[in-house]
Amino acid sequence: MRKNVKTFLLLVLMLAIGMMTACTAAPKSSSESANESNGEKDDGKLTIGLSVGTLANPFFVAMGKGVEEAGKELGADVLVESAEYDLAKQTSQIENFITKKVDVILLNAVDTKGIAAAVQMAKDAGIPVIAVDTNAEGGVDATVTSDNYQAGKLAGEYVIEQLGGKGNIAIIDGPPVSAVTDRIQGFEDAIKDSDIKVIAKQNGEGNREKALTVMESILQANPSGTIDAVFAINDPEAIGVEIAQEQAGRKDEFFIVGVDGAPEAAEAMAIEGSSIKATSAQSPAEMVKKAVEIGMKVKNGEKVEELIKVPVTLVTQEELDSYKGW
Repeated sequence: MRKNVKTFLLLVLMLAIGMMTACTAAPKSSSESANESNGEKDDGKLTIGLSVGTLANPFFVAMGKGVEEAGKELGADVLVESAEYDLAKQTSQIENFITKKVDVILLNAVDTKGIAAAVQMAKDAGIPVIAVDTNAEGGVDATVTSDNYQAGKLAGEYVIEQLGGKGNIAIIDGPPVSAVTDRIQGFEDAIKDSDIKVIAKQNGEGNREKALTVMESILQANPSGTIDAVFAINDPEAIGVEIAQEQAGRKDEFFIVGVDGAPEAAEAMAIEGSSIKATSAQSPAEMVKKAVEIGMKVKNGEKVEELIKVPVTLVTQEELDSYKGW
């Protein structure tokens, strides 16, 4: 009988302790519960994700360094991905950012329209998306870009000046993104009232190798002495064009104008006899730092401008000594 009484008292004591523990345990706050239910992080550590066209382009390498510097100032982790101008790959990268619950996504779209669905997924997950260097559809919170129309216009005005308003030129186009189309539009608007004729326009896909190949094709289709200048939508393409020009033995026939102000372009322009005469210079690191600033404002519920344009400047061979570069 005593044994049964002791057992009963022990059970009562254990039950009482359990109830006291349950009563004194701190309940989860409504915000913590919400975080768990919607998948947000609650460790307080910021994470910024950046997806760029390709890290084979020094412009995007500089952009990657810029976001890392901005992240360091914020005490944030930074994820930088190269899409290799592959829409499916960039879509996968954004999905990965969503899975990792990044706080802000910076997007250099490889396809302005094609990336819309991925942008919408990020927005549905409550993650701010800031387009960088080029527009992106799908509901981005803001776009931070160089004034790409100005970049093309400055290049076009330089070509007009150098050719005296008349001559034959080729245009090396690029990926189907707004940064490229704006540059082309600015260039074509600049030359439209002149006697300059575009005799070839092909897609160099934004890289040196492809631009070299398409320029070889243009040179084969247009005999020596028929091309006066070439406008390339970025500096890697401009360098590819110059290589094709050298290989074809047509070095002194035409000059080249690019866009970016890249270190490799500045180095090429500094070489005596270089055909790359000018480039519309951007500042990729400062551009992406501005994008981080805008992204954090959106995250904190602040209102921001939908489009922020960063001015560009034309740098010629004569002005290289005063050009600070990236």
